[in-house]
Amino acid sequence: MPTSPWPQDSRLALSIVVNVEEGAEMSVRDGDKGPEPVDELGVHLKVPIRNFANESNYLYGIRAGWPRVAAQLARHNVKATFTAAAMALERAPEIGRAIAQGGHEACSHGWRWIHQFSYDEARERDFVRKAVTSIEATAGHRPIGWLSRYLHSPRLRTTLAEEGFLYHMDDFSDDEPRWDVVETKDGPRAIVIMPYALDSNDMKFWLAPGYTPQQWLDYAVETFDVLYDEGASATRMMSLGVHLRIIGRPGRIGAFGRFLQYANSKPGVWMATRAEIARAFAATTPPPAEPAAR
Repeated sequence: MPTSPWPQDSRLALSIVVNVEEGAEMSVRDGDKGPEPVDELGVHLKVPIRNFANESNYLYGIRAGWPRVAAQLARHNVKATFTAAAMALERAPEIGRAIAQGGHEACSHGWRWIHQFSYDEARERDFVRKAVTSIEATAGHRPIGWLSRYLHSPRLRTTLAEEGFLYHMDDFSDDEPRWDVVETKDGPRAIVIMPYALDSNDMKFWLAPGYTPQQWLDYAVETFDVLYDEGASATRMMSLGVHLRIIGRPGRIGAFGRFLQYANSKPGVWMATRAEIARAFAATTPPPAEPAAR
């Protein structure tokens, strides 16, 4: 077995995750009981009224943020994983086409960017299947990974395994992939767990007032450096999650580009999609034979 599961014994697998949620958020327009509660100003409306200002805040991600993010990925020759809410790609088909044409990966972020954790089994499975069918149509390939909006049901991982998903990324417990074995209707089935990271996510700009692009960049570089050093003797993967409407702002996009430039300057870094990383891990690390203890 090679010392690293990554190609050419790379020291670090770097996963850039671009969240595409704009147009799939909660809105009275789409039959929800209220508008999306999170925006740049932290305004929470608890009445059934359309928040046109917040809708335009999300739309900024499509109109202005997306071209900037796409330009940085192209400039630094980075293949990214787009965790996309299916409805967002339906309403911005140009992004789906760019994912396909650029060799990027579309990972399912749900049918819509809403909470599905309270759904019963049938409704949850329908939610999963609708997302798969939609994303396959807009991005040109079937998604094999899944990211929920924050919360998910105890049975979701089993449903994903039964529906043919390779990996699940609703996990923050490690800096490397691992296997989980779930009991499905057809017996035990293994699924790759691809841990994600919230601490380096650009959502910090919304959640921490005063947080600056330089602070975000410094933290991302520090994270990279530690994982890169550890990767000399251990399997390591770094996830960096960004959003079109957040990192795509004029005052923030430069930090994203500088991080990509920094990562590209280091030898032994494999910039890959999460599907590529999951497949490389699965090819070199056999799944456990029995269900994992919980």
